[in-house]
Order: sequence, then structure tokens, then C-alpha cells
Amino acid sequence: MSAGTRERRSTIRELIAARPVATQEELRALLAARGHAVTQATLSRDLAHLGAHRTANGYELPDAAAPPVLPDLIRSIDDNGTLVVIHTAPGAAQVVASALDRAKPAEILGTIAGDDAIFVAPARGVAAAKLVKRVRELVSRPPTSR
Repeated sequence: MSAGTRERRSTIRELIAARPVATQEELRALLAARGHAVTQATLSRDLAHLGAHRTANGYELPDAAAPPVLPDLIRSIDDNGTLVVIHTAPGAAQVVASALDRAKPAEILGTIAGDDAIFVAPARGVAAAKLVKRVRELVSRPPTSR
């Protein structure tokens, strides 16, 4: 597999994780905006290779419930005793927050993402320090083999 194919498939994973993508045409437009002009046939092969399937909410990957390995995107994870703040690489906050939301850990009530920062609200009765530990566990999970 070429480096271009790996990069394109990685971008597809990011796009699907970041927001609902309802159609292949929408995904093609998002890819083109990121510099990956592809034909519908190529996109279909990429989606099949990734194991993506279409649901009522758009395309999903088979491991959508588990967050991708995110350590390279995260700069810091801190708390103030009440709220957890995750600082990310520029433009990566929504990808990281989406991955956390899809993992649905019981310790997280919800996330709010900007460009490079995420506010993570702990669920009722969960201490912020415990949530920091859980987030660190989630984002350092080793990748699954394919």
C-alpha cells in the first residue's frame, strides 16, 4: 500500500470519527477539501478496506466505540478540581472529543471542543482527578490490529 493510500485512509478515519458523514459524495467533498481528490470507486474500496458501514447516523467504523490512539494529538490533560481540560494540537480538539464521546466511558458526562482545547465534564460523583486518570487510559490504548 502506498503512503498516499495510507494517508488518505487515515484522513477518512479522522473525518468519520469527527462528525456524521451521511453519503460517499459528502465524504468525497471533505476529502477533496483536505487535498485528496478520489473517484467514487476508490472511495468505495477505501471504505470497504476500513470496514466502514452506513448507519442511520452516517458512516461508522467497526471500532467506533473505542477511541483511536490519540497521544500524538494531545498536548496536556489537567483539571481544576471540577473540570478536566485537554489541550490538543491545533485543529485536533474535535477529533479527540469525538473519540472520547464515542467511547462512552461512564466517568464522562460530556465534552465541549474548540480548536485546540476540550472541556470534559465528569459524570455525577466522579472526581476530576479520577476522570483525568481515565482519560489518560483511554487515549493511550494500543491500536487494534487489522
